[in-house]
Amino acid sequence: MAEETNPVKFTGTTPVKFSDEELQSLQGLQEKYTEKQGLLGQLAVQRLLLDQQSEALTARTTEVEQEYQAVQQEERNLVTTLNEKYGPGQLDPTSGVFTPTSE
Repeated sequence: MAEETNPVKFTGTTPVKFSDEELQSLQGLQEKYTEKQGLLGQLAVQRLLLDQQSEALTARTTEVEQEYQAVQQEERNLVTTLNEKYGPGQLDPTSGVFTPTSE
């Protein structure tokens, strides 16, 4: 039969010195906690920076969309002006030749 080992239990108020192995285990755990806490802090900063970049990207996208709409309005205004001046027709943008359509 396998012999069972029972850990020694200390009771009372007498101070007990931990073994070097036990102290090393505790120190190793503390180092792991410290490392993980540092990594969690780095990740939190990275998330903050990504959130800031995302907000900046959203703001810039909104600006460019508004600029795009302004260009569309500029195009509509130009088409209206040219139609009033030349009437309906076709423009060859390569040659700049406008061909009126018959009404």
